[in-house]
Amino acid sequence: MDGPDAIVIGAGANGLAGANVLADAGWEVLVLEAQDWPGGAARSAELIEPGFTNDLFSAFYPLGVASPVMRELELERWGLRWRRSPLVVAHPATDGTCVVLSQDVEETAASVDAFAPGDGEAWRRLSERWARIGPAFVHALMRPFPPVRPGVQLLRRLGSTEELLEFARFSILPVRRHAEEEFRGAGAARLLAGNALHADLTPDSMGGALFGWVLCGIGQAVGWPVPEGGSSAIAHALVDRLRAGGGTVECGVRVNEIVVRDGRATGVRTADGRELRARRAVLADVGAPALYRDLLRGAPPPARVVRGLNRFQYDSATVKVDWTLDGPIPWSHPAARRAGTVHVTDSVDALSDHSSELLRKLLPRRPFMLLGQYAGLDPTRMPAGKDTAWAYTHVPQEITGDAGDDGLRGTWDAAETETFVARMEQEIEALAPGFRRLVRGRHVFTPPMLEAADANLVGGAVNGGTAQIHQQLVFRPVSGLARPETHVRGVFLASASAHPGGGVHGACGANAARAALLHRRLRRL
Repeated sequence: MDGPDAIVIGAGANGLAGANVLADAGWEVLVLEAQDWPGGAARSAELIEPGFTNDLFSAFYPLGVASPVMRELELERWGLRWRRSPLVVAHPATDGTCVVLSQDVEETAASVDAFAPGDGEAWRRLSERWARIGPAFVHALMRPFPPVRPGVQLLRRLGSTEELLEFARFSILPVRRHAEEEFRGAGAARLLAGNALHADLTPDSMGGALFGWVLCGIGQAVGWPVPEGGSSAIAHALVDRLRAGGGTVECGVRVNEIVVRDGRATGVRTADGRELRARRAVLADVGAPALYRDLLRGAPPPARVVRGLNRFQYDSATVKVDWTLDGPIPWSHPAARRAGTVHVTDSVDALSDHSSELLRKLLPRRPFMLLGQYAGLDPTRMPAGKDTAWAYTHVPQEITGDAGDDGLRGTWDAAETETFVARMEQEIEALAPGFRRLVRGRHVFTPPMLEAADANLVGGAVNGGTAQIHQQLVFRPVSGLARPETHVRGVFLASASAHPGGGVHGACGANAARAALLHRRLRRL
């Protein structure tokens, strides 16, 4: 049969990671990308004006350096250079306080202790737990399910049955409850709750404490780095590595269908009418609904999968604003000026208000934002004395009203977009008076614009599906074994819709590739 051993649909981080794993095993691999560039949601460009580089979608990459998959690919050998800020993240408030996460545990502990004496020691205990079992937990999380060997290593690190039960309880706690049990002040709660919301988990969601702990632990261990020159550097390194191993990447090629004959994938059919054959496997770095309903429309899935897809839940939509600035953001608290990432909201209660409005399908009155700034982090992205920055906030996938006073309806026309962006900028201005005067230019991605720019960002969702506990592990993307295999032999789900979910860590693609290699070995046996 003509054609490569495997065709990978989509040149996002997951697709390219999976392609590299297959190429390392000696397979001939062809990657097809619908856009005119590789990288998926890891892309940078002079978006607003010449000389200023902005990250279009994802922007900071703790999992890019913590993931065992990305470490094994050794992308630094292919030109990727990481940049880190003096502080990992800062969380200022309008009352003048600011808590920070640093790679220096003592600096973080001192910041937390300033809110309530004794909280610094409690933070050290949390950090000690991370140092002892955190890396093993991440390793187990990123591997194919069930993670037998990594799971055994994690259990050994936990030691006693008592500690295992304590960790199990901690793993399901909401951030708010965990903070009430362990800390007396507001600082640690802000850090953990803000980080949990990165993963779509509210202060009151089960599992929020675990995800907040993971991101804080990774931040203290390796920072939240960014690629020098922009996020496209990740894709360039992955593509260069793949090509050196004999793989091929074709951009501007949209796949309309996976060809199935006698229950087995034999290749793909492109939008221009070509049928390209694949000798062994097809990996799909696309959302689960798109794979089963569109690409495999000639091979309908079993009723169990259909039921699961009907209740598949994407994460909240996103509004992202990029700016070019005449100088660094003038945060009132000096610590915020040293951080690469800033959480923009006052308190854990404010985070709960924001989350409640999302659940009630209302546009947030005071949106919680993640904000990134680069002047002190990567000066290659802007002229001397200037800055580039971004911020994003979540909005409902389906909007029924406005929690604010502007009567917005979620049409995302020019007037509504401008009003909502002003609402976002007002929150920044309250913490950094003079911010608006520095704005040279801006670019806004509304939810429809995000999906138009990258079909995997369905409705503006950036994580390939909610990370709430009802759609994790054996429930992702549907109830089953959390495996990348599908009902069609030779087809593997390689996107963030698969376990372990969103983030530029490459694990979903690598797990799909390993599953394809395993099935090939079993067939030969």
